[in-house]
Amino acid sequence: MSTKDTPNPLQVVKYLLGRPLPESMRDWVVRDVTGPGSRRRYIIRGVLPFVPILLAFALLVPGPFVYRIGMIALLLIPLVYFEIALMSIYRRHLLTSNGLDGSLIDVKRQARREVTRSEYEANYPRNPD
Repeated sequence: MSTKDTPNPLQVVKYLLGRPLPESMRDWVVRDVTGPGSRRRYIIRGVLPFVPILLAFALLVPGPFVYRIGMIALLLIPLVYFEIALMSIYRRHLLTSNGLDGSLIDVKRQARREVTRSEYEANYPRNPD
């Protein structure tokens, strides 16, 4: 992979903020959104901006440590929950905003369904009348 096929750090930040990448980097976008580890990257990218706020609660709020951890959990649990709930919508948006087909997200799922269906049909053939 050449350097012009991968974005530089400034382009990555713009990409994560919603700016489309040049057409020469579309393969990188597809790998980023649908490749191995894409779900993990999505969750990390969503939680990372909130780390300073969570650290501020942990270090600056007076009170017992258990209360501070509880405050962090009350913020972190819904954040991660909604990150997971909106994952497919945001990943589809990243693809379409970069000029790609949003249905690329479902390629692996469709392949798994086809394999499962073919195994099922091999094990349970239809009755020939």
